[in-house]
Amino acid sequence: MTTYAVTGATGGLGRRAVEELLDRGVPARDVVAVVRRPDAAADLAARGVQVREGDYSRPETLPGALAGVTRLLLVSGNEPGARVAQHRAVAEAAAAAGVQRLVYTSIAHADTSGNPLAGEHRETEEVLREVGVPTTVLRNSWYVENYTAQLGQYLATGEILGAAGEGRVSVAPRADYAVAAATALLADQEGSGVLELGGPGVTLAELAAAVTEATGTPVRYRDLPAEELTAALQEAGLDAGTAGFVTAIDTSIARGELDTGEETLTALLGRQVTPLVDAVRAAQG
Repeated sequence: MTTYAVTGATGGLGRRAVEELLDRGVPARDVVAVVRRPDAAADLAARGVQVREGDYSRPETLPGALAGVTRLLLVSGNEPGARVAQHRAVAEAAAAAGVQRLVYTSIAHADTSGNPLAGEHRETEEVLREVGVPTTVLRNSWYVENYTAQLGQYLATGEILGAAGEGRVSVAPRADYAVAAATALLADQEGSGVLELGGPGVTLAELAAAVTEATGTPVRYRDLPAEELTAALQEAGLDAGTAGFVTAIDTSIARGELDTGEETLTALLGRQVTPLVDAVRAAQG
């Protein structure tokens, strides 16, 4: 019997991955949802899923969370500066529990990227190699939700500000990445490997065109030099650190560091990646 565990199982990607396992016929009793607050996963427990407490920042909770697990989807943490230590705690607990395969959600081109998010993922990938559990690294590009969460602002101002130039970003909905993660977890693979995942690459001007098409409200892309974007974001109310971070994401896009192509994600999905216009329409509600 194979037992599958998903960490962060009440988050957007983790919950959808659990649902995908169930949709594909994995018995609920063979699925473990690892969560910080078990009460937040009551709906999964009601479906027969094993809900276990497991907190990246509380290593003492991890042995019980991973006991008897065969394959583990480690959804990366969301606390900048703490991720490497948190991921190490999970990986070491997985090794001690006898987990046979681990799937980890990294970021596109983590080994070479200057993206401000890449460093902790690069270090985590090194930790996973050191720990030695066979691992499939899913280097996910950008979630389309990173943009659709700002839809109200785009529509109110009529523009998307950026410093990405003609750089392309391979966006896809979080749900598509979750389905791909479930596919990787179910796959019978030998050894370790790395998959670069993303949707069709789009420029921010093409993102603006998709927003216009989906909503009927004209939205344009205004490209700025990096320094001017940082200043504009601060004028809009962001603190200096956050403004600099957002600008650094755009300059990473300008360098092509979030452009992966869509072929690998399409293969894992068994279908085309959700079109950008459709994702914007869905976000609009």
